[in-house]
Amino acid sequence: MVSSAIQGLETLVASDPNAADAEVKVALSRVAMEVNSRLQSGSSGHVEYMKSAARAIKKMRGSAHLELRTNALLDIAQYFYLMGQGIEAVDAAHAAVRSVSVGSHDQLLRKALNYLGILYADSANISAAVECYEKALDLARKLHDRDAECLVWGNLGTALSHAAQYRDAISCYEQSIELAGSNPSLKNSRINALQNIAWCCLHTEEFSRGLRAAEACVRESDEPHSATELVFAVARENNYARLLLEVNSVEKAGERCELAKRYATKSKSARADISASLLQGLYEVHAGRVDVGLSRLSSALDRARLMKALLRDALAAMAKAYELVGQPERALIYLRELIETTRKSQQESALNHVRLHLEQLSESGPEANVPAEANLQRREAALRGKVAEKELFKSQIEMLERLAVTAELRDDSTGEHSYRVGKLAGLLAQEFGCDEDTCYMIELAARLHDIGKIGVPDAILLKPEKLNDQERQVMRSHTTVGAELLSKSNIPHMQMAEEIARHHHEWWDGSGYPANLAGAAIPLSARITALADVFDALTHSRPYKAAWPIDATLDEIAELKGSQFDPQLTDLFIVLVGRLRRDNADLNVFLGEAARTSPFLQARTRIWDALQAASSNKAQGA
Repeated sequence: MVSSAIQGLETLVASDPNAADAEVKVALSRVAMEVNSRLQSGSSGHVEYMKSAARAIKKMRGSAHLELRTNALLDIAQYFYLMGQGIEAVDAAHAAVRSVSVGSHDQLLRKALNYLGILYADSANISAAVECYEKALDLARKLHDRDAECLVWGNLGTALSHAAQYRDAISCYEQSIELAGSNPSLKNSRINALQNIAWCCLHTEEFSRGLRAAEACVRESDEPHSATELVFAVARENNYARLLLEVNSVEKAGERCELAKRYATKSKSARADISASLLQGLYEVHAGRVDVGLSRLSSALDRARLMKALLRDALAAMAKAYELVGQPERALIYLRELIETTRKSQQESALNHVRLHLEQLSESGPEANVPAEANLQRREAALRGKVAEKELFKSQIEMLERLAVTAELRDDSTGEHSYRVGKLAGLLAQEFGCDEDTCYMIELAARLHDIGKIGVPDAILLKPEKLNDQERQVMRSHTTVGAELLSKSNIPHMQMAEEIARHHHEWWDGSGYPANLAGAAIPLSARITALADVFDALTHSRPYKAAWPIDATLDEIAELKGSQFDPQLTDLFIVLVGRLRRDNADLNVFLGEAARTSPFLQARTRIWDALQAASSNKAQGA
């Protein structure tokens, strides 16, 4: 049942969404107080109330009572986050950002952007998180708020580490540490950054650097007392002990395990207890007590299956343990489950964000944030239908495009691969004789060709050595994972994108994957994208290979004509690339032009510029 406070606000807003009078303020204040009270209670029984409150506040327009509206929406977002409803939390925080953006409340907007970034990162939408943090950083610098800037850099590092951009994340954490200095009010930010550097170094295998950070983190941390401090201490000791195990300092790791166990027991947190048990199990295996260690890990895994947040950590620990004791077959069982768990989690998160993006588009209308001249052009085009349909499709796939670029960043640090492939595929379609609309659709759809890589673990995607058969099968699954994701997105006209994602690794002679299609049975859009994808992949460096010269790449493609590639398209492609090289001084710049209009990549560039400027200023001051 809707509260009287919400009903009163809805009645007033229905008559005038822009109302700024005292009566509206009183009604809004009552709702805001109810929201905060229910947030503080922590009860799961307030979900429907919070949804109703969010709907009522979101109907308000203009700049009236911005601070009240924004803080109430952020309280609602925090409630949903605590209840484990991440997408509902994102929606409320997004509404808070949208409402405060119309005013000049920079400090409030920075706060809302920072919190929205946290929620986006927590729900695996890293590109959106980075965009939020970049705007929040800009506002913090504008406000000369060093404390806020320190916090945002730390949050940005966490988002990047979730996307396996570990070295970039470390740079952000180091900037947070630099800003924190010896300021007592920022001590926790400094300690958090040190702990996270240690965690990142576990993944980059920079164990000495990680140990220095872990030791500094432990040295600067106070003895924990509250439940939150104790849970944090367990994570701190976990990182430290695992780094010690990696350098075979087993006895010292055992001491840290005992501390983690003691802190976990005092915290009474199931999550901390499982984490400490996983660490203890790995320690036992390293110490030669294999049966005890494996038994402890198995028990922790059973508990983690009930607490999904730790399931991936538990599966990774089991795989690691069996690898250490020389049982690769058992390790593979847990690795496969880890891969499937990751795939399902990433797909669910991606689909939820796409759904929310489509809802927000429908709420704001297709012409929101578009210049007046473009609106007039769109209205005129809508009479004919074609341009309007193209623009609508482009806006609908925007979230998928961001997710695809984020997945690709682990393999291509520029983030431009998908855009270059899309542009080249569109041009090849034009060369083949496709009509303008088809060329446009192929360009956009081809940008999504590798979106299925969101389900491929970092250890496989970033492996510098040759993949084994099992790892190769996992890598190949990105085609079906991507196609499945696109088919479930509920966006009209996605058939071409689905076909490209599924079939861009099919070979003309039938020896490709996943369906062993041959010849003209392979969709034309996939045959076109295959050429663009291989050309761009070969001519750019990857973690496992150096870039090839363009001439050598074209020679290789010509050799594969009729086996891997459509013969007719191959001839057209070689001629096309030759012409593009003559007409453009820098082919990369030309093909990647669309990437430079991406809000995500623009935000990313500004962040790196800020890091470089900070580094330069530090060097000059030294």
